Amino acid sequence: MFEVRIRQLPGCEDLPLPEKMSEQASGFDLRAAVTEPLLIEPGKWKLIPTGIALEMPPGLEAQVRPRSGLAFKKGITVLNAPGTIDADYRGELRIILINLGEEIFTIERGDRIAQLVFQQVPQVRLMPTRELSETVRGSGGFGHTGI
Repeated sequence: MFEVRIRQLPGCEDLPLPEKMSEQASGFDLRAAVTEPLLIEPGKWKLIPTGIALEMPPGLEAQVRPRSGLAFKKGITVLNAPGTIDADYRGELRIILINLGEEIFTIERGDRIAQLVFQQVPQVRLMPTRELSETVRGSGGFGHTGI
């Protein structure tokens, strides 16, 4: 079990902390800390504050992911999904939401706008080399096995 410290930023004490909506949910729902209703027009995106900051131990990252209900019902998703929050970041979590739907979407204070999933990050050392081992796939890229 990892312990992650969470800080509510000044002026956001009225908002619930991120929480899982079911016992076995993977993600903690993040809420909008907007001070007034915010409109996102179709095809546009906005940076949404959450009013929280985290302190994660080394070897952990947080990923910001869309909420499936908002994506399916309204076309609202996280623009850079998954957004990565590194263990050494201490600033406010802010979410880039984009409206892929056909109607203006309104975000109110306290709305659940995204989810936060924690993942372990392995320590990796890149090893420069002049050659790589051969595989059946080789350098076959996008669509190389068909559609």
